[in-house]
Amino acid sequence: MTRLQPSRFIDLSKEIVENRADPFFMKVKVKHYSHGRARWLVRMLGLPFRLFPQDFAGWADDTITRLGVHSTTHIDAPWHYGPTDAEGRKLPTIEQMPLDLMFGAGVVLDMSHKRDGEEIEVADLQGSLAATGATLACGTIALIRTGRDRYQGQADYWKRGTGVGPSATEWLIDQGVKVMGIDQWGWDLPFHHQIRRSRAENRNDLFWSGHLVGRRKPYWHIEQLRGLELLPAHGFDVGVFPLRLHNASAAPARVVAFFYD
Repeated sequence: MTRLQPSRFIDLSKEIVENRADPFFMKVKVKHYSHGRARWLVRMLGLPFRLFPQDFAGWADDTITRLGVHSTTHIDAPWHYGPTDAEGRKLPTIEQMPLDLMFGAGVVLDMSHKRDGEEIEVADLQGSLAATGATLACGTIALIRTGRDRYQGQADYWKRGTGVGPSATEWLIDQGVKVMGIDQWGWDLPFHHQIRRSRAENRNDLFWSGHLVGRRKPYWHIEQLRGLELLPAHGFDVGVFPLRLHNASAAPARVVAFFYD
């Protein structure tokens, strides 16, 4: 059997690094231990220094002391959107994500023209597909490019961006897309825009409305992608493999685009 081998890869994930500019809910802390620490551990276990291999410097080690599952590039499980679906059935947590959803043909929908606070609608998605010739099908992984990844690492990253509205989210699901992603902090409009609109229009159906589609039609979405400008509109595959965290609402993920030039 002939197998296609990827010829190149593009990493679409943020580096996990401590950044003082991040707000408290995005803080990451990693403790790095030097090689020499391990030498003393081995000595305590009973091996005299004279019996150490001549070039044994010890092993490096690191401990993640703080990493929220939503702090970096991650994928949300339907459980994140609510405990049950519209029929009262328990929604799946991240370790229950089917493996066959973690790899699929990628499509980039360019929404970088949308202004901060301006919601992405069905017509925007349809216009992008018409302009590029890309198509959506069952198993497609749809990536929304907003260009807001340029603010990653800045204190206001979580306040910048557009957002995928409920109609557009549902439309993607209806085209067969069960996994979708975006390069800004969240899937919906930034919180302050959602709150402003809800108050101005005196409505109780606007806040988190893109996420909440997942209670009626469960789907999985990736947030805080980066580098989508490096991708064509179609003609590549996407792999997204979250950590297998038991009963979690989301998990950090390494997201990679595969090309077969």
